[in-house]
Amino acid sequence: MKGLFMDAVDDLASVFHRMKRPGDPDVTVNEQGDIAPDELPALLAGYDFVLDDHTQMPTEAMRECKDLKHIIFLGTGARSYMNPEELAELGITVHIIKGYGDTAVAEHSIALMWAATRGLAAMDSGMRAGNWVRTEGMELTGKTIGLLGFGGIAAEVARIAGGSGMKVLAWNRSPKSAPGVAFVDLDTLLAESHVLSLHLLLNDETRGFLSAERIARMRPGSILVNTARGALVDEAAMIAALESGHLRHAGLDVFDIEPLPAGHKLTTLPNVTLSAHSAFRTPEASDNLIRLALDIACTLPKV
Repeated sequence: MKGLFMDAVDDLASVFHRMKRPGDPDVTVNEQGDIAPDELPALLAGYDFVLDDHTQMPTEAMRECKDLKHIIFLGTGARSYMNPEELAELGITVHIIKGYGDTAVAEHSIALMWAATRGLAAMDSGMRAGNWVRTEGMELTGKTIGLLGFGGIAAEVARIAGGSGMKVLAWNRSPKSAPGVAFVDLDTLLAESHVLSLHLLLNDETRGFLSAERIARMRPGSILVNTARGALVDEAAMIAALESGHLRHAGLDVFDIEPLPAGHKLTTLPNVTLSAHSAFRTPEASDNLIRLALDIACTLPKV
């Protein structure tokens, strides 16, 4: 088996070399950041599998990649970069990696929540501009956090928030239970949560899940935190709710278009705290991610 790490940027090449063990499959490391779809057939020629961190792999381009049998996507959001079902019809299996950064993403969700409640971004930017900016915050002890979706990341958020004295509610598409978490119906979650944190996987059923109608049912003055996927939310409806004050604040790590375009409406709103899809970026999570990717590569059938 011969593999290619096709886009090992942002220090991932060094992480890969550190985590690789004797006996792992042969993998060529390509430190190329931006790969256009028309470059894929030539780049992937001769490789049985690839590790993909962030490269778009459209079906039409992949149709010409005759040697490739497996894509190991570095994360859970492969659908933002490719269509797994269409690739399966071409004989290409897409593998995703769960759990590698649950703690990292959960801690970032909590950080965005605290920053949003205390207006830290507004005070920081104001003071850097020479102004003495003071905002009135919200105390979170005794408040309710609602978790929309409940997997490994949400479980970590529940642990941290519960330990901070918050009441934890959750809704999941399939039945779940967890200590210290009250599972409720969706209407209750939206209506009672002072903070709503998104933790759904993106697929055809969840795209646009937090619609204008559901945003309208959220508790007035609540805070929205999204470290999952931008496309889970009706962005225009969210912006309208932020402008009207129905949403007090949004802490966002993910967006419909990434990187977020310069001058985007979200960058102009004072009640938004932004980060650049970096919730998973810790040394611990990166080590876990690459090792789990190599573990998958070790299990691939020989061709």
